[in-house]
Amino acid sequence: MIRPSFFIDTLVAQGIQFFAGVPDSLLKNLCAYITDSIEPKHNIIAANEGGAVALAAGYHLATGKIGMVYMQNSGEGNTINPLASLTDKDVYNIPLLLVIGWRGKPGVHDEPQHVKQGKITLPLLETMGIPYAVLDKEETPAQEQILKAIEYIKATNEAYAIVIEKDTFDTYKLPSAVPTLPLSREEAIQQVAGRIGKKDVIVSTTGMISRELFEYRAGKNEGHERDFLTVGSMGHASQIALGIALEQPQRHVWCFDGDGATIMHMGNMAIVGTQAPKNYIHVIFNNGAHDSVGGQPTVGLQIDLPQLATAMKYKTILNAATKEELNAALQQLQTAELPALLQICVHKGNRADLGRPTTTPQQNKQAFMNFLKQQ
Repeated sequence: MIRPSFFIDTLVAQGIQFFAGVPDSLLKNLCAYITDSIEPKHNIIAANEGGAVALAAGYHLATGKIGMVYMQNSGEGNTINPLASLTDKDVYNIPLLLVIGWRGKPGVHDEPQHVKQGKITLPLLETMGIPYAVLDKEETPAQEQILKAIEYIKATNEAYAIVIEKDTFDTYKLPSAVPTLPLSREEAIQQVAGRIGKKDVIVSTTGMISRELFEYRAGKNEGHERDFLTVGSMGHASQIALGIALEQPQRHVWCFDGDGATIMHMGNMAIVGTQAPKNYIHVIFNNGAHDSVGGQPTVGLQIDLPQLATAMKYKTILNAATKEELNAALQQLQTAELPALLQICVHKGNRADLGRPTTTPQQNKQAFMNFLKQQ
């Protein structure tokens, strides 16, 4: 395995000192080391992967130097526009190094949402004309690959991708933060899910939120037909929920969102607010972290998401950080004008034994659609 320090030190020695991206579980040890060793203004956890490419482009324009952009392969789609219409040699010809975690690699077991993306990870790079190397798991050949990549970037001013397989990087952990917020996300999810109406449905975002919602239903011996578990498509749960709410005004539609997912495609809130569905409740479980991929920070607890919702025309804005505050907010929602935003501030982390959905995405979809047919 490769020490994260070895990888980053090799890049820094070649003049790469700017890092931007969205964390990935395969890169969590690397991201942890970057957080620990690179000054914050040169390590920016971006709203989305396309934004990270643009950050690296701006860095190059200001300094003439090369930036590194890191991501899970699911983020390749977010990068296609800036890679094709900004950094490409046929446009501005801006150099950058891409480091991509290869979830769903063919032949390696992974979750359903990663299977297709795993198959097209390398073909997407080939389609965009971006050369790549799958990083060796031994340091000496890996260093040769890195140096070859940087040599290419410097010679051409083009992008080059280094693709990272599972178990490539050695362990590196940041010190565990002591929780300062009383509620866990799982406790908050249970409290909210336990109060929704029998006709109501939930659209939950990818990652721990969907997993914890699934386990809540299983623990109560309930079915999962009222929950659409968005296991992929980070940042889009609010629009899935909106599409349902507009077509089924007779029932409340709850979106269980995360701070990282909300920030990734924040413009979606503007569409919810201006469409003004009278049956839509947007719940953001905000722990200021990308919890599903190593706990790297977001800016969720540094910004005022409720104030943003006000500006984006949500009718009711509520906040909670304790069980008592959440009970009061849920009581208010029973008669509140909608759409509503409920921000619940929770501490990061999850149970070590947290399971995953035992139904397939297709089974979840069909059960959910069957429930929606009932009036």
